[in-house]
Amino acid sequence: MSNSSSFGFGKMLNRVAVILILFAATSLTACTKKKSDPPPRPPAPVNVAKVVRKTVPVQVEAIGNVEAYSTIQVKSQIGGQLMKVHFREGQDVKKGDLLFTIDPRPYEAQVKQAQAALAKDAAQMEYAHEEARRYEELVRKGYAARDRYDQIRANASALDATVKADKALLDNAKLQLTYCYIHSPITGRTGTLLSNEGNLIKANADTPMVTIQQVRPIYVNFSVPEQYLAVIKKFMTRGKLKVRAIPDRKGGGAENGELTFVDNSVDASTGTIRLKGTFGNRDKRLWPGQFVNVKLTLTQQPDALIVPSSAVQTGQDGDYVFVVKENHTVGQNPVTVERTFDDESVIEKGLAPGETVVTDGQLRLGPGAKVVIKNASEGIKE
Repeated sequence: MSNSSSFGFGKMLNRVAVILILFAATSLTACTKKKSDPPPRPPAPVNVAKVVRKTVPVQVEAIGNVEAYSTIQVKSQIGGQLMKVHFREGQDVKKGDLLFTIDPRPYEAQVKQAQAALAKDAAQMEYAHEEARRYEELVRKGYAARDRYDQIRANASALDATVKADKALLDNAKLQLTYCYIHSPITGRTGTLLSNEGNLIKANADTPMVTIQQVRPIYVNFSVPEQYLAVIKKFMTRGKLKVRAIPDRKGGGAENGELTFVDNSVDASTGTIRLKGTFGNRDKRLWPGQFVNVKLTLTQQPDALIVPSSAVQTGQDGDYVFVVKENHTVGQNPVTVERTFDDESVIEKGLAPGETVVTDGQLRLGPGAKVVIKNASEGIKE
């Protein structure tokens, strides 16, 4: 083969190689372009709320413990057999209701015995006074000795004292008889019955027969850091401070009461001051021993900037919220939260009234993300 033929064949191979390289490059570019241009992400569904201004309470929050307004341990003042229990365990009783009956027969006998002794001594006293009147007349006429008259008069006076003592014994016997019938000293709820019918009851025993707790009204004890003491005392001079007790966040509304007690010293071991609120507890939602969330309202703050607490997110640089713009994209605004209350947050800075913030669906968001409003009536109209 000649040199010219070899040269022509080489040029043809070069052209083929170039075409293959261009085809591969074109295919690679097309694939790369296809991979770098994914389809746009759909808008994220979110719930929103408006930033508003309103008057809100300034509150101190704490954990409280419910305490009965009054607790009575019922004990017997006399000994005897328990004849009858007139209530059930856990029953509500009113002041004056009959609770127990102790066998009254021994005490009825004592009353009769005291009555008999009084009648006997009263009869002797009357005879002694009548005799003294007769001797007084005889002494005046000189028919009887003066010392005999003095003796009879002293005997009458002694019988006067005896009758008075008998009356006192009778009153005590009657009082002991009344102790056979034990009545409730307060209106409240009975606890566990510790003495059953037929038991022999001891007077003033160490163990009560039953315990009654008054639950209407009722106390809630709670403690706050001592730095709040000056503020609390300041606002107490303006009137009663309102206290709310929340027994269960899922169980309905709170119980409303008033601050009625501030302890006279700060607990040095904890640095807290003990407070007490009094509640009417009409529906008996507060129960002795129960733990509750307590909110003490000090005053009202007007024109506070408010957003739902669910709108506030926490990142590495602090708190922020997603703000929905007119083109249905979101921006990320850093905010300063002054405090929270009742699932709402007071914003010190970072937002303006009327702005729309995302309250649900933040996990799929980032600055510039598109959103679709699920609760459009509360945010931007679709």
